[in-house]
Amino acid sequence: MEILWTVIWVGIVLLAVIVIAWLVGIYNSLVRLKNNIKKAWSNIDVLLKQRQDELTKLMNTVKGYMKHEKEVLTKVTEARTAFMNAQSVGDKAKADNMMTSTLKSLFAVAENYPELKADRSFAQFQSRISEIEDQISDRREFYNDSVNTFNIRIEQIPDLFVARMLGYVARELFQAAESDRADVEIQF
Repeated sequence: MEILWTVIWVGIVLLAVIVIAWLVGIYNSLVRLKNNIKKAWSNIDVLLKQRQDELTKLMNTVKGYMKHEKEVLTKVTEARTAFMNAQSVGDKAKADNMMTSTLKSLFAVAENYPELKADRSFAQFQSRISEIEDQISDRREFYNDSVNTFNIRIEQIPDLFVARMLGYVARELFQAAESDRADVEIQF
């Protein structure tokens, strides 16, 4: 009888160790996913700040040429202000979408100024901002992949139970602006 109780206790202890190891594994993988999201967002944030720095330089170059385009310059300034005031991922995404749209307008208006297009500084800043835009797009994709993986994991059983104990909630995806989703009319 004593051997039976020993076997039962060993079995209970072994089961407890297995359950604890399993929970620790889930916890560690959720922490890794959470930190990947933070890292991905930090990478986007760095690029957004670089774009702001380049935009300041671009605006200084453009102002001399585009004296009659106050509306475009005002929109760029408003977009920069919105970005600087944004706190959450959603707010920054909206400000980023606003900035992307405004930059398209700025570059389109610049086409009407041959001297500006020929300006070497403008061309360099335009190229640099376009390069940063491409990098931001890549980082958004990585961020959204990380968020999607995290959101799926915290909703799946058994990870759901650990996630709830830790207070993890679904994260917001970095989404495109409504204007970027609209059909574009192309005329030939």
